[in-house]
Amino acid sequence: MRGTATKSESGQPEPWLRGTHKEVPAVVRAVLHALEQAREDAERWCGDLTGLQVNAGLAGLPSVAFQLRHIAGSVDRLLTYAEGHDLSEAQLADLGREAESASLPHLMLRDFSSSIERAGKRVRGFIGADLESQRFVGRKRLPTTIGGLLVHVAEHTQRHVGQMITTAKVVKATRDVPIPSEPR
Repeated sequence: MRGTATKSESGQPEPWLRGTHKEVPAVVRAVLHALEQAREDAERWCGDLTGLQVNAGLAGLPSVAFQLRHIAGSVDRLLTYAEGHDLSEAQLADLGREAESASLPHLMLRDFSSSIERAGKRVRGFIGADLESQRFVGRKRLPTTIGGLLVHVAEHTQRHVGQMITTAKVVKATRDVPIPSEPR
């Protein structure tokens, strides 16, 4: 690993190394940092993509648009389960639209940033919660805990951020090559 791996584009350390959210318990703080990192990485790697590029799915990779919508949607769904609720009809409908073509990149990034900000507020709502409290996920009501869901919010978000960055890099590397449409 290179020495700059923990620095952001602006030269400041990644969120988890900035000493922020000290008042927040470790698990909640880690989730907040993962969400902040996701927002910063989206802006860094996807901020200069065109509409065609943000919707391109090259080399079998899901598009950046899909990743942005999926991260925002999955965080919302996982936090709903952590809060002890079932998904709403609107959340289920949104799930089906994650793979659709997107709006303009700057609007997608604005919406993504707003969803991450809302998620951070919801995550803060777990300060003081019993992280071992049982929760259930999905129609099959698979058992987990609040802590398990919060950790999954962080790791699932970062997994998809990595995929989004990879897709953005591939798209940027083929900037001068015509981008084929995603198969439907």
